[in-house]
Amino acid sequence: MDASAKNGQGLVAGTPNGRMETTSTFAGLRCTDCGTVHDVRVSHRCPDCDGALDPSYDLGASEVTTESLTPDPSAGIAAYADLLPFPAGALVTAGEGATPLVDCPDLADALGVGAVYVKDEGHSTTGAAIDRGMALAVSAAVGHGASDVAVPSMGNGGQAGAAYAARAGIDSHSFVPSRTPFVNKAMINVHGGDMSVVGGRYADAAGAFADAMDEEDWHSLAPVETPYRHEGAKTLAYEIAAQLDWVAPDAVVQPTGHGTEVLGLEKGFRELTELAFLDEQPRLCAAQAAGCAPIATAWEDAADDTDAWETPDTIVGPLEIPDPAAGDRVLDALEATGGAAIATPDQDILEGATSLAQAGVTMGASGGAAHSAAQALAEDGAFESDDVVVLVNPTSGNKEADVLRSHLMSKGI
Repeated sequence: MDASAKNGQGLVAGTPNGRMETTSTFAGLRCTDCGTVHDVRVSHRCPDCDGALDPSYDLGASEVTTESLTPDPSAGIAAYADLLPFPAGALVTAGEGATPLVDCPDLADALGVGAVYVKDEGHSTTGAAIDRGMALAVSAAVGHGASDVAVPSMGNGGQAGAAYAARAGIDSHSFVPSRTPFVNKAMINVHGGDMSVVGGRYADAAGAFADAMDEEDWHSLAPVETPYRHEGAKTLAYEIAAQLDWVAPDAVVQPTGHGTEVLGLEKGFRELTELAFLDEQPRLCAAQAAGCAPIATAWEDAADDTDAWETPDTIVGPLEIPDPAAGDRVLDALEATGGAAIATPDQDILEGATSLAQAGVTMGASGGAAHSAAQALAEDGAFESDDVVVLVNPTSGNKEADVLRSHLMSKGI
């Protein structure tokens, strides 16, 4: 149960003064539509216009340093609490983040750039980049007095939601389509989560989730619905900058479904430039699968928002999001950084993943989208010869091993 939804004054149960503790830099939740800034006691969308909320900060009052933003494997996202809404002691963490940045000189030569690095999020707690955002979203749910959290997911979000809810001692409910990989389904249950497997694809699971939310008093962890998924994701930008000795890469290629990681990267790099820790932001490139590419299509059409993809069809499950929750804001983020969105066929994505794996860099099928997109961008002349390019691998190869193995078998390997 979400206590903040029950109390007429919006005060939160479970804290000494009935209010959620926040950091000194946190300035409130700004509505991305109407601009109104709300108190942290607002749990999800803007009560005035139903717009998405975005945590805002007084960076001028911050005493954060590059040293204080050093990745710490034992601290998880708490290492970055000075630039998060909640202090370290109020965060539900499990050592997420602090993932390796792997140098790939052969790929740099192939792309004709100065350097290529793979930011391997497969080393995170549940083997996925989504752990960062889920850690912060579950922390907020606990602060709001929630006893149950719920999320629609293609798999990784359900597993991460179950893991962090278990860490917090609350119940979780995941709604996943039947095509979700077995390992995600298994681990949702292993973490103690309740799981509803819905026949069909992501839209069907999201519909079942919405129906359940109408009946139950659960705290939503759905992307954009909670203000904190993309906020946790911004720590990815902090780590990339720190691992490159506070010199921004020229481009970051991010496999993209809903787009929360793109929002997080843009915000994280923007904050670092405002703090003068970086001279400039990198270009952000959203990588999608050709069989489900609402963001890439909208980008090519110079549209202001995405249209729902009528017949999504990609073997890369995490990328099969037909109606991205953050579509319009992702397009804005790409434009703000001089980036791009590009879609590549499944075969190119799988070939990208397996070719890197055979070079000793483990990459999930989802990460293969970053590889194939970077190749397509290079062919289009998007990179300079001295560019530093970071490819984000959002998921452990072990989660998508069946897909990668099937690809090799189709080639007679």
